[in-house]
Amino acid sequence: MAAEEENNPLPTPMESSSPILDDQSLISAANTIPFQPVLPIIPPGIPPPIVPPVVLPMVPAMAPIPTVPAPSILRPLAPLPARPPVIRPPVPQNGEVVTSDSDSDDESGPSRSAPGSTLEYEISEESRQIRERHEKAMQELMMKRRASALAVPTNDASVRARLRRLGEPITLFGEREMERRDRLRMIMAKLDAEGQLEKLMKAHEEEEAAASAATEDTEEEMLQYPFYTEGSKALLDARIDIAKYSIVRAASRLQRARRRREDPDEDVDAEMDWVLNQARTLALDCSEIGDDRPLSGCSFSQDGKLLATCALSGVAKLWSMPQVKKVATLKGHTERLTDVTFSPTDNILATASADRTAKLWNTDGTLLKTFEGHLDRLARINFHPSGKYLGTTSFDKTWRLWDVDTGVELLLQEGHSRSVYGLAFNQDGSLAASCGLDSLARVWDLRTGRSILAFEGHVKPVLALSFSGNGYYLASGGEDNTCRIWDLRKKKSLYTIPAHSNLISQVKFEPQEGYFLVTASYDTTAKIWSARDFKPVKTLSGHEAKVTSLDVSGDGNCIATVSHDEQSSFGRAVARRGKSP
Repeated sequence: MAAEEENNPLPTPMESSSPILDDQSLISAANTIPFQPVLPIIPPGIPPPIVPPVVLPMVPAMAPIPTVPAPSILRPLAPLPARPPVIRPPVPQNGEVVTSDSDSDDESGPSRSAPGSTLEYEISEESRQIRERHEKAMQELMMKRRASALAVPTNDASVRARLRRLGEPITLFGEREMERRDRLRMIMAKLDAEGQLEKLMKAHEEEEAAASAATEDTEEEMLQYPFYTEGSKALLDARIDIAKYSIVRAASRLQRARRRREDPDEDVDAEMDWVLNQARTLALDCSEIGDDRPLSGCSFSQDGKLLATCALSGVAKLWSMPQVKKVATLKGHTERLTDVTFSPTDNILATASADRTAKLWNTDGTLLKTFEGHLDRLARINFHPSGKYLGTTSFDKTWRLWDVDTGVELLLQEGHSRSVYGLAFNQDGSLAASCGLDSLARVWDLRTGRSILAFEGHVKPVLALSFSGNGYYLASGGEDNTCRIWDLRKKKSLYTIPAHSNLISQVKFEPQEGYFLVTASYDTTAKIWSARDFKPVKTLSGHEAKVTSLDVSGDGNCIATVSHDEQSSFGRAVARRGKSP
């Protein structure tokens, strides 16, 4: 019990006081508490060890802490005194001078002062300029966003009209279409930002509505034209006649093809080999000076007894075959001649000229008719297989069909974006093909007037066309030095022949069955190609200048070429005749 009493010291005044003391009271109480040694606890039955006496230093006794009565009501704490503002020097951040008078990290502006402070700071000139540039950039960005949301017309004429309505110049010096449209967009965005665009456009719409209402009466009185060009009665009769003619020819061709395929005695390959061997034996038969100017075209008559040539002098001449003697001279054009062709049924021929006219001649040199109507110089000319119609091409971007008997223009056909140069009819008479400087070859159905095919492949102007006798091959040649074979059944290019080293001026299939193809070029040569695989068969050389045109006789035994002879400045006509193998 004595040990427990020793281990349980008496309660001190610190423990007996129930109220909570402040910091100074605690410090003073700690100074008044006497320090007493703590004796070890010894269990009963064990003699306590002998401990030497400890001499404690003499500490003066502390006065007892007076008892403080507990307050009945707690008083609120007094507010802390306001700290004076701390002025910090400006610190540059990202090119801006930021000034702050507060310890807080949340600052909304470089010149904001602390709450309760009346201090204001001046912004430096550099900071002001930076702020102005920033605001200007933001305004431009918002203007561009506003402009991108506006509907601006894409047609240049509409853009000019809109600028005129807004009172702005319709164009500036050196301004292009896209720049003009961007300028209109920015003007409309500026007016929209100022709130004037809707008002201004509304006023213009009201003016336009009033003007349109005033012209409604006059518009009702105007004639309403159809969206197509109505053809004449003569054109309708011609289409019917062509349809009847082509049906008979097509039926005959198909019947002949079936017979040759089903008849065991018919050997198409052997016949083609015979024709190609005959073409390999072609040799130079004669060479004649055709004119004192370069020759531009040639054509055989239907029986092969006459050859017609035309020259840049504006004169066409007829030559007897095979003696190649001049028979007649055709004069009547006022400009250079561009082409000449014989009728496939009669002994008449037609010439085309740069004087924008085509003329029909008799074989004795008599002028029969003149076809006028083109707006620019003519290029190539060709007869329909029936002999009743004549087709002409021109640099006015059209080709036209004429009635040979009456001289009336039946058809004015557009469709090419640039000048039309070549024209060909198939043997059935139902299709026509035209080519031009737009690098396109178009196939037309003469019975309906529709463009049924448009062949794209040449990279330069196309100058010549020719239909094969089989009814489905079309050959084209142009300035890209290639000859392309188009299949009308597959509607695509079947062969591409790198035929010459210069532009191809004319192409012609053998007229009977189309067993071979002949091409003429400005590289001074003409070449024969097999229609089986379009491999070269023979090269016809002998000219000293550009070969401008060629023709193949009806039986396929003779080929005529004309050219520019640079050596003597004369045109030269060369006839080549094959020998029986």
